Amino acid sequence: MRIAIVGAGIVGVATAYELARDGHQVTVWEQRSAVAEEASFGTAGWLSPSLLIPWAAPGVWQSDRSWGAADTAAIRLARGAGWGGRLWRWRWARAGRQPQAAQRLQALQALGQYSLGRTQALLQQFQAEQLPTEASHGALVLLRRAQDMQLLQPAWECLRASGQELHEVDADTARLIEPGLSQDTPLAGAVHLPQGLAMNCRLFAWQLRQAAQELGVQFQFASTVTALQSRPCGVQVAGRSGLQAADALVLCAPPLGAVWADSLRLQLPLVALHGYTISVPLREDIHAPQGSVLDPLHRISMTRQGLRVRVSGGAEIGTPAPAAQQKSLQTLFLALSGWFPGGAHTSSPQVQTWRGARAMSPDGAPLLGASGQPGIWLNIGHGGSGWAQACGSARLLADQIAGRPTALEMQAFAPQRFV
Repeated sequence: MRIAIVGAGIVGVATAYELARDGHQVTVWEQRSAVAEEASFGTAGWLSPSLLIPWAAPGVWQSDRSWGAADTAAIRLARGAGWGGRLWRWRWARAGRQPQAAQRLQALQALGQYSLGRTQALLQQFQAEQLPTEASHGALVLLRRAQDMQLLQPAWECLRASGQELHEVDADTARLIEPGLSQDTPLAGAVHLPQGLAMNCRLFAWQLRQAAQELGVQFQFASTVTALQSRPCGVQVAGRSGLQAADALVLCAPPLGAVWADSLRLQLPLVALHGYTISVPLREDIHAPQGSVLDPLHRISMTRQGLRVRVSGGAEIGTPAPAAQQKSLQTLFLALSGWFPGGAHTSSPQVQTWRGARAMSPDGAPLLGASGQPGIWLNIGHGGSGWAQACGSARLLADQIAGRPTALEMQAFAPQRFV
């Protein structure tokens, strides 16, 4: 089949590769000038265990049950969030209390594990020509207070049930695992996950793009899709006359507002959940994070990526004032210097800051499968877990399009669950 994909983030590139591998003729339409230029550009890098990625799903964090303006870790509403943003946040909080919340966490954990296996298989396949992935191994969840262990209790239960190895350790052992941890910052203990893994999403996306092109995938960059069409399938692209026809269309980009509503009558409950990252060059290797580190109280992650440290946090709907955005970024700098003093050059001109949007559903699970419109398929709504779920989601969607049995039960990810 001729298949058009909208979006060249990590999910779109992985989908293009898997579909081309199945023998389809694939074209990817992307408004930016390269792959992984939006949400995939500033991802935290955290791959496994994906369930611990902040805001991976409602119900993972116990504090979700009491979100509000006083909760510094909650999803914030900023200027422009409107009634739609408030409604989405209410649905998010409600989803964490639903009876099926535990089953959803199990489904997301299964997707994360399946995707990790697929990512690692691709890395082995590309070994001869692979780019550096800036991988770091092991994850440490820091507990400022003994009661902080309860913040992630639903996640611990789900991870243990899936066979994930984790160990509760005291503060001294935590500092042996991460020697750069400050002696002055209060630390009651930690949870060590030796199988934790982080990598540079953007580097992997570049490599996967090259592999996709070798299979015949065409990437059309600087191409803004202005309309989508079913019966016949295709896209309208700014500056190009006529319909760019296809036998099927896969949407891997954030919602296009009126384009989706008017062209395809798709009313999907996705929101642009904004987050922040800073990428800081190393100063002293031993004083910087060696693997992935999570501060659950403030939902801030710190991952080692080669000669840099990537710090990620924040979740807000809408666009706050510039001063508020600077405050959010400053929180990340303070977290890094507080936990790992002297480990990174926070005042270096090479420091990179980022604020970007991640399309997310109100139950935390991606929309993966047939849209309900003929020939239109969805692979969107992964939120901050896009990198951790990309390769698995792509393979699952390719199998669905081919009419083959999928490796996972797909009910938790079916777009029709919101109809």
